[in-house]
Amino acid sequence: MIGISYDDVAILERFSGRSEITFPLLSDPESETIVAYNVLNEEGTGRLEGIPRPGTFILDEDGVIRAKLFLEGYRDRHTTDALIEAAGAFD
Repeated sequence: MIGISYDDVAILERFSGRSEITFPLLSDPESETIVAYNVLNEEGTGRLEGIPRPGTFILDEDGVIRAKLFLEGYRDRHTTDALIEAAGAFD
């Protein structure tokens, strides 16, 4: 599991420390990966314009997104069971 954000490395380090995140957070300041995977939120306006959709994406061994999971709140996280179920859908 990894996280990808357009935030710079220093911001991600502070965030992961405060949030006790134990998986890697990768910085994508130009949103190249976010755009390549077509997960850019184009519906936002003002401050939210261009912010990637917060969610969980399950990729196969070829790097193709096979499942996208979203929750109402951007701070909410999926349960392990939900991830296992989504991953099992394309075995």
